[in-house]
Amino acid sequence: MAYQVLARKWRPQNFTQLVGQEHVSQSLCNALQHNRLHHAYLFTGTRGVGKTTIARILAKAINCENLKNSNPCGECDVCHAFDEGRFLDLIEVDAASRTKVEDTRDLLDNAQYAPNQGRYKVYLIDEVHMLSGHSFNALLKTLEEPPPHVKFLLATTDPQKIPVTVLSRCLQFNLKRLLPEQINKQMAFILGQEKIEFDPDALKLISRAADGSLRDGLSLLDQAIAFGNGEVRLQTVTNMLGTVAQQPVDEIMQALANNNAVELLQKVADVSELMPDFADILQQILRVLHRISLTQTIPGFIDNNNDFDSEIISDLANKLLPEDVQLFYQIGLIGQRDLDLAPDPRSGFEMVMLRMLTFKPDKVMNTKEIQPVRDIDKYQEKLQIKQGIKTAEKVSVITEENKQQVVQISNNSNWPEMVVAMKVRGMTRELANNCVLENIDDNICNLILEPGHTQLISPRAEEKLQQALQSYYGKSLKLKINVEKTSHATPAQQQIKQNDAKKQAAVDSINADENVQTLKEQFDARVLPGTIEPI
Repeated sequence: MAYQVLARKWRPQNFTQLVGQEHVSQSLCNALQHNRLHHAYLFTGTRGVGKTTIARILAKAINCENLKNSNPCGECDVCHAFDEGRFLDLIEVDAASRTKVEDTRDLLDNAQYAPNQGRYKVYLIDEVHMLSGHSFNALLKTLEEPPPHVKFLLATTDPQKIPVTVLSRCLQFNLKRLLPEQINKQMAFILGQEKIEFDPDALKLISRAADGSLRDGLSLLDQAIAFGNGEVRLQTVTNMLGTVAQQPVDEIMQALANNNAVELLQKVADVSELMPDFADILQQILRVLHRISLTQTIPGFIDNNNDFDSEIISDLANKLLPEDVQLFYQIGLIGQRDLDLAPDPRSGFEMVMLRMLTFKPDKVMNTKEIQPVRDIDKYQEKLQIKQGIKTAEKVSVITEENKQQVVQISNNSNWPEMVVAMKVRGMTRELANNCVLENIDDNICNLILEPGHTQLISPRAEEKLQQALQSYYGKSLKLKINVEKTSHATPAQQQIKQNDAKKQAAVDSINADENVQTLKEQFDARVLPGTIEPI
């Protein structure tokens, strides 16, 4: 007898045997139990998750003479005819090979006739999105009002290509991609029934390589059995898939955590002797980084996925800073996209790992060098001493005058700081930023608004600002806004002046820079106006 591949031999024959699609099987079982069957079903999902299998099980179930717990009995004449491929009332069509409208019309011409063997005539159309526009139009009327003895079961991997008029006439089920542990469990069960010896770590590699498709996983399992001479071993699966086991990835991560470029490159060289798939190694590193981030963010995090050594993950989580992990993950994602553009996979992978080391944040530099540069007041003082620039003094004077004005007019309350502390948003914040605090007491808060900004006043904005003031002071204050001219600067005006001062300080800094002066003298360079932004 000819050998039958595992994907066909172990294809589910009832809803109980389905893996990972409980949301679909439960709905269909309930519909069968209460006899509430729709006339058209659409099953969508990626390849190898069970669309056609579920459609065949449903076709068998609605014609079965003796259902058992909403499952086909497997013993009646209808079930035997289904299993042997001689059930006349199941019309299974591959839409990819029959796209013409003539094919669809010929198919539907027989829909009016009663079924031969079962209760229903079932049309199972696989990859239905491949039908032409005219074919969908020919199908539409029959799909909307089919004869009572006809059921349509449609399957597709690309529902976006199906017209909305067809989608609206179907009961749609979206099948999920299977998790690696679900594929792993099913493959272990099959190998146990087949009495084939295997390594659990080998099945983990295959289940990850299956990428959510049980059929792909079983095809890889068939290949691994043949490659391993009747056994499924880690080394043979590693050689077959071109991947490496978890240990070299852990060693690469340890070298990365130790900030040791020599050790890192040596580990990559050792791995390259196994002829690995470097894209897959990078994916494994991304998975490890994801697990490290979860461990750092959620102490005591428990994951049912046994792909990782918890001790190694815990050690790496202690060695690496959370911000470094996030940076490494982002570099790895971008590197994965660009890996095909590298001269060869190994050099591309090495550059990704070296990029992680190169751009790793330096904590000493951050605290001692970068922070003072971002402090504009200290930066202005440095410029004043070194270059003799008066900008810092002007900014300081302007800032002090504004602070004095705000303090005088607000009865020792700093209105700009209050606006920030109240955390108002949108139009309410715009209204507050363009007002000046006249006075405030235990009962009322008086604000002054420039006549040019009256469009900012609205009942909703005033109500929100009043609520924010009441929450800020913990008192039932009443808000009153007077529209009149004022000589005092609003928070918005103060911010504009500060931004202008910072920008001018940056321009003066660039113009006074020795390197810029040298470039101007040697190469006749010039600084383009408007291109300088403060740090």
